[in-house]
Amino acid sequence: MKVDTKLGPINCQPVKGIPVAFRAESLASDDQASNGPTPSPFLSSSNVPSPRHLTTHRRVRLPILLFILTCVSTFIAGTTKWTPMVLIGESLSEGNLMPVRRALLTNWSEGITFMACLLAILLTHEMGHFLATVRYKIPASLPFFLPLPISPIGTLGAVIGMDGRQANRKETFDIGIAGPIAGLLVAIPITWVGVAKLNLETPQHGLLEVNLPLALQAAVLIQHSNAGELSESISQGQLNPYLMAGWVGLLITGLNMLPISQLDGGHVIYTLFGKHSHWFARGVLALAVAFVVVNFQDAWGWMIMISLILLIGPDHPPTRDDLVPLGWFRVILGIASLFIPIACFPPIPFQIP
Repeated sequence: MKVDTKLGPINCQPVKGIPVAFRAESLASDDQASNGPTPSPFLSSSNVPSPRHLTTHRRVRLPILLFILTCVSTFIAGTTKWTPMVLIGESLSEGNLMPVRRALLTNWSEGITFMACLLAILLTHEMGHFLATVRYKIPASLPFFLPLPISPIGTLGAVIGMDGRQANRKETFDIGIAGPIAGLLVAIPITWVGVAKLNLETPQHGLLEVNLPLALQAAVLIQHSNAGELSESISQGQLNPYLMAGWVGLLITGLNMLPISQLDGGHVIYTLFGKHSHWFARGVLALAVAFVVVNFQDAWGWMIMISLILLIGPDHPPTRDDLVPLGWFRVILGIASLFIPIACFPPIPFQIP
């Protein structure tokens, strides 16, 4: 996801990417704007440097520090079987860190696998955006990863800062779609390996269930023809680090590709349909609000994302030149990419049985 800024000092508000990841990559997972910042898949950074320094004086130490911290937080998430708060609670009740230590010593290999796979997806997503900005000489920062040790996945995704006002229609399209495509190229094989390692004969147990998006359900049915209803959700005890990392990667990518505001999908749909896309974005926002209201017990967490989009605005701002033609290939690719959220984004990611 990208945080787009005006020239001059930036004032970011708290967000494929997920990713925004949720962007991400989130993730999130995880763009161009002239009216304000873009949300990450799960949260935005408030420390993105001024765009006039992004190209010639990119901040290096902070991105490296945040990347290391995200490595640690995702490693902890993997070693605690994606329930770090449970082990923290046990440690507090016992008055020592023995539960956490036992988990780290027992599950360190799963933690490393989950960390490596998830960060590979998020990094590839963000570098897709970054390299596109380099190609078009759009000022941009290095990716900022956002650690969150108390989260089941250990991160809020990643963002980059850029001056989106300098990009025209075609450049905006390429920068917006480069991240999700790059992230999927890594997420899909990791997810496939995770599905192959899935043992559906293991009894369902654990505190969480992850609901699978349509693409992941199809992969489970292809590799496990007898999965039946088990292809719709996987319990915590059945998860493996490859599958969980792939699931997060798909989640961040699908969230980033929602065709609204300054998410990656918002850039794509605006470059395809111009100001007509504003009505579509408002419709998506209205459906999201209605969905959260109807399913508030399971989907209340999305109110944070909806509130951020309302603050930023669901409409995408104009590019530097909206009249630059896209060409038939980009039009077909853009329309096809609008189906990514349908395939990769589960509206209710987690459930407590």
